[in-house]
Amino acid sequence: MIRFSHVCRGTLGFSLLFASATALASEAPPAIDSGDTAFVALCSLVVLLMTLPGLALFYGGMARTKNVLSILMQVFCTAALMSVLFALYGYSLTFTDGGALQSVLGGLDKLFMVGITKDSVVGTIPEYLYFLFMLLFAAITPAIIVGGLAERMKFAAVMVFMVVWLTINYIPMAHMAWGGGWVFNLGVQDFAGGNVVHLNVGIAALVGAWLLGRRRGFGTPSLAPHNMTMTLTGGSLLWVGWLGFCGGCALAANGFAMLVMVNTMLASCAGALGWMLVEWQHRGRPSMFGALSGAIAGLVAITPACGYVGPMGAILLGLIAGPVCVWSVEKLKPMIGLDDAFDVFGVHGVAGILGGLLTPVFALTAIGGQGFADGRGLLDQVLVNAGAILFSVAFSGITSLIAYKVAGALCGGLRVDEESEVDGLDLSAHGEVGYKYSN
Repeated sequence: MIRFSHVCRGTLGFSLLFASATALASEAPPAIDSGDTAFVALCSLVVLLMTLPGLALFYGGMARTKNVLSILMQVFCTAALMSVLFALYGYSLTFTDGGALQSVLGGLDKLFMVGITKDSVVGTIPEYLYFLFMLLFAAITPAIIVGGLAERMKFAAVMVFMVVWLTINYIPMAHMAWGGGWVFNLGVQDFAGGNVVHLNVGIAALVGAWLLGRRRGFGTPSLAPHNMTMTLTGGSLLWVGWLGFCGGCALAANGFAMLVMVNTMLASCAGALGWMLVEWQHRGRPSMFGALSGAIAGLVAITPACGYVGPMGAILLGLIAGPVCVWSVEKLKPMIGLDDAFDVFGVHGVAGILGGLLTPVFALTAIGGQGFADGRGLLDQVLVNAGAILFSVAFSGITSLIAYKVAGALCGGLRVDEESEVDGLDLSAHGEVGYKYSN
């Protein structure tokens, strides 16, 4: 059976370590472990790398030349804005005791980072480092949504949406899952944010695509990505950063963290191969973009599972995620008819759901997994995970809709006018041109 400490790590272990550090404060002064600190600091740096420039380049290459800078700007400024807001109130509302509201929201004890000093400790690392690692999760998560809204949303509306969405969606979701809320106490197997990050942004992007409508020329070759070299560069940086994203969630430099990183690596490789083989069979030739998309699908699917499965389970999960996401992009997206520009729902949403549902299956000790909490069987764990997924879909859909409506009301609508869209957002929104040619 899996150790209880590993069960708690299923929601990133953050709540466990934070609570235990507080409870033990009166018994013995907490000690910082230099190895753990160095490891989590390194993971934090690569998570920043996966956002800037990783995610920005990944999306930028998929845009048309006249919209590249607008995509880079939206990702860059979203990350900056979310980081400041997380310091002002996000950290406190996520990771402090919310009193009567504890099941859904944290408190105000560390508003404006009050009470955090260089001597504050969470677990075996400085609290400033813990804060930084969590800040980087808050920075990249909303930025992923940009891919579903690309090439047609007002920059001001994007910024307003992000502020509202972080406040009414991400912070409560993160608290419920990681800060000691009701989802955490259910024992959901979601190690590094399958629900809070990937499923959440997938639904938010889908809602945004519905409200914004399709881009001009939707479904035609005119919307083809302009620079696959840029996209591969950004996607590869995402891959590197993802190892720190998941591995750092152990908050310690030990064998368990290395298992998490190995699982993350293998699932991504398998996802790339799975997508490539299906595309090869279906289209008669494999594409670089397809292989890269499969790698991302594998990374998304392993995010909830990486602390529960073994290496062989990670490979199997990746091999399943690749073909399932091919189907979601090639078949499901046309059925829905929404212009999720860079397939945020098709990859992050679908693979996030898939990974959450299959995590208990590959967590079975018979196939090298870490097992379940004492007294819990496979069916029970699947039902718990499925319940959390259903809640996340509903919560994300409702809060995202509210955030878009607020942004639209404050910015005179969500979508740019026709002339601005035709000219391209680089010039119309930012007065810059990133390329000398356009399509």
